[in-house]
Amino acid sequence: MTASMTAFTRQQIEQEWGSLVWEIRSVNHRYLETSVRLPDTFRGLENRIREAVRKRLSRGKVECQLRFQAAESSNVNIAINRDLVEQLLQANREIQSQFGSESTINSMDVLRWPGVIADRQLDLGKIEEEAHTLFMTALDDLVATRRREGSDLQGFLQQRIDSIRFVVAETREKMPEILAAQRQNLLDRLAELKAELEPARLEQEVALLAQKADVDEELDRLDSHLGEVERVLLASGQKGRRLDFLMQELNREANTLSSKSVVAETTRGAVELKVLIEQMREQIQNIE
Repeated sequence: MTASMTAFTRQQIEQEWGSLVWEIRSVNHRYLETSVRLPDTFRGLENRIREAVRKRLSRGKVECQLRFQAAESSNVNIAINRDLVEQLLQANREIQSQFGSESTINSMDVLRWPGVIADRQLDLGKIEEEAHTLFMTALDDLVATRRREGSDLQGFLQQRIDSIRFVVAETREKMPEILAAQRQNLLDRLAELKAELEPARLEQEVALLAQKADVDEELDRLDSHLGEVERVLLASGQKGRRLDFLMQELNREANTLSSKSVVAETTRGAVELKVLIEQMREQIQNIE
């Protein structure tokens, strides 16, 4: 199946401990290049993320980013460090006893003391597994998106293949007429110059002209390359580099066809081929 290298996905979950958001985007690249951005507490996930991407994708620049937002502490019960509170109260009583102070300690002052309100303990191991599971879901969606776009690209390329085949067939059909016209043009020029050539010499000149204008080999190779493009599109695995090479071969044949053009019809056909091939080449840059 043909897959594009261009895609984006965003997956999010909400739990009592907070929220996780994965964003993965990929663009075309000659090789597979993966970058992973994680909060510090999730650094242990990086190798697993890279390995998962390597197993599912073969080409493209892939950017993976995780965002974690812990739930607001106001949404949970406040935990008091009672041992620390008792120590603070005992210290306050000792100070009052030593200095004879009658002032009482304010409860809010106690709460402001560092460590009195205990930090809520999160099960980071569990959250990390949730993050990994969510990433695999996001990666599945990214792969599916790349395949959908790849299917669209394949349809686009097939349309251009059909158009090129039409131009090739049209050019091949017109070649006998073109060669006959060239023969007549040569005879007309000789008549204007009032020059006479021996029949053998005339046939030699006509044969040479026909040889220069003959594009059967180029048309046959164009058909052959188009068949290979279709075969590659239907094959599994990487295909972008192979298709890019075939575009170079198609363009080479179109250039040769253009250089051999002796009439406006073949010139227009060669130009149209170049346009269609360039349109294919631009889209193939996005194929994995």
